[in-house]
Amino acid sequence: MRARAFTVLILSLLFAGAPLLTPGFGGYDPSQFPVDLGDPPMIPAGWAFAIWGAIYLWLIVSAGYGMARRAGDARWDATRLPLIVSFACGVPWLSVATASPVWATVLIWPMTIAAIVALLRAPDRDRWLLRAPLGLYAGWLTAASVVSTGTLGAGFGVAAGPVPWALATVAAATAIGLWVLRRKRAPAYGAALVWALTAITARNGLDAVGVAALAAALGAAAATLAAWRRAI
Repeated sequence: MRARAFTVLILSLLFAGAPLLTPGFGGYDPSQFPVDLGDPPMIPAGWAFAIWGAIYLWLIVSAGYGMARRAGDARWDATRLPLIVSFACGVPWLSVATASPVWATVLIWPMTIAAIVALLRAPDRDRWLLRAPLGLYAGWLTAASVVSTGTLGAGFGVAAGPVPWALATVAAATAIGLWVLRRKRAPAYGAALVWALTAITARNGLDAVGVAALAAALGAAAATLAAWRRAI
C-alpha cells in the first residue's frame, strides 16, 4: 500500500509539472486536421481551462495527505491503482497532443475511465481530501474526452460537420456525467462538468450548440445539487 501511495504522489507531481514541458498549449493545431474547423463549437471558452490549476493543486494535496496519513488505509488504496493508470496517461498527454490529436484522443479515454473508476471507489471518509479532488479531476476529464473525440471526428470530416459533432459532444458528456452522479455522491464531479458545459455555452452564445450546452448545464447542475444534498 505504501508503495502505491508513494507512486500516486510522485505521479501527481509529474502530472502537474507536465505543462512546463509544453508551454502555451492551447488545443489542437488546426493544421493537424484535413478539414478546416475554423472555431470548433465543441471547444469550451478559454477561461474554462483555468480549472486545471485547482485540479493539479488539489490532487497533489490529496496525494500528499494520502501518503502521510492514509498510506495503510485499504479504502484509500482502492483508488490508487486506477489513479496511477490515469496519471500515467496524463503525464505525457500534452506532449502527445502537440504531435497527434488521434493518439491524444486514444490516450485520454483510459485516462478518463481510470479517473472515474478511482472516484467510484473513493470512500466517504476524508471527503474533501480524496473524493472531491478526484471528482473535480474526473468531471473535467469527462468533458475533455468527449470534446477531444468530437473535435477529431469533425476535423477528419466524419459525418455532417462540426455542429452535429458539437451536439453529440454535449449529449455524451451529459449522459456520462449523469450516470456517474447517479452512482456516486460527488458534487465536485458535477461542478466540473457544469463548468465545462457553461464554457461551451459561453463560446457559442444562443446558437443551437450554445442552447443545447446551456440546457445540459442546467440538468447537470440539478443532478449535482441532488448529489450534494445526499452527501451532507
